Amino acid sequence: MRKIVQKMSMLLSMIVMMMVVFQMPVKAAPAEDMTIIYTQVPQDWKEPCIWAWDEDGNNAFEAWPGETMKADSSNEGWYYAWVPSWANHVIINGNEGNIQTEEQILEDKNTWITVASEKEVAISYEQQTTGEIPEYVETFTVHAKVADSWKEPNLWAWSAPDGTNVYDAWPGEPMTEGEDGWYDMEVPTWVNSLIVNANNGEVQTEDLSVDAAEIWITVEENGSFDFTYDDPEQKEIGTIKVRVMAPTDWKEPNLWAWSAPDGTNVFSTWPGEPLEEDKNGWLKKEIPGWVNSLIVNGNDGSVQTSDISIETGKDVWLVVKGPEEAEVYYEEPQVEQQKAETKVENKKNDETTEKKNDMTIVWIIVAVAAVAVVVTGIVIVKKKKEN
Repeated sequence: MRKIVQKMSMLLSMIVMMMVVFQMPVKAAPAEDMTIIYTQVPQDWKEPCIWAWDEDGNNAFEAWPGETMKADSSNEGWYYAWVPSWANHVIINGNEGNIQTEEQILEDKNTWITVASEKEVAISYEQQTTGEIPEYVETFTVHAKVADSWKEPNLWAWSAPDGTNVYDAWPGEPMTEGEDGWYDMEVPTWVNSLIVNANNGEVQTEDLSVDAAEIWITVEENGSFDFTYDDPEQKEIGTIKVRVMAPTDWKEPNLWAWSAPDGTNVFSTWPGEPLEEDKNGWLKKEIPGWVNSLIVNGNDGSVQTSDISIETGKDVWLVVKGPEEAEVYYEEPQVEQQKAETKVENKKNDETTEKKNDMTIVWIIVAVAAVAVVVTGIVIVKKKKEN
């Protein structure tokens, strides 16, 4: 008995130690701790990008396919990008994310990745390029939408009043065409002045003084412009309310929300943000209207629904009955009826359990009686022998 107690004590100690380890917070890397990733890709992989994250699912970039890698002018065929050193899980992709490698887990070192095909990837931590590694420069994104007559828009960027230019010569460098008529360009955070131009520099805006933050510039045909630091397309959609009825054993339910297929997340880390108390037993959360995908989770994200697709721009009610069972409504449903049905079902379950317990008791009584009969028989036989 003493040995069994000792073993149980040791087992409990091990369980407690494991719980402590799993609850230890992950230490975030400093913002300036960056690693350069180089890659070579097949010739038919256009505009290679890198997608990076850590083992907890924190993404280095806002949306798939990730960061567009820059061509190294000193090493033909090589592209590079800087990523936070904590983001050691990477995927190299091309053709707007339509072709990609498998997940690669890297060491916290500068890395050279040679991609022969989607499944053939070689990783080296020895420098495969010639010359010095480019210096890391923190950047922000400039988005511009120009009039139809403005062909091949360029960006000219500098620091005022000292006049330090980003590019060697006017009209600067071509902006990359993105989605919905927007053109994009990354510029260093020391930039505070911009000019958008086109038609080989023949048409242009006036000087634009800016903060070092992501910016959207809309340019009219005459060169007049407007700008904002809020994504205008997301601002037009506005916000929606998500209301949730979650299982009672899902403690502190959270909401995870994103846009598919581009993968733009509303919240920075899993499991998202807590749902707040609302009336009539509902939980609620207000999120951007461009969201089309949701996950409800609880118990620190250890239980969750599957991906739930919703219509954009509409308030939504979710009745979650389990990990694989969630009902979606765009008008408040009659949950009282569902509660009544649940009570009836619970009553049936209770009655079934009660019957099972009654039967168990009966069998115990039968077993005890049987044992008593056997023992009595043995005693009687023994007395007869003694007589």
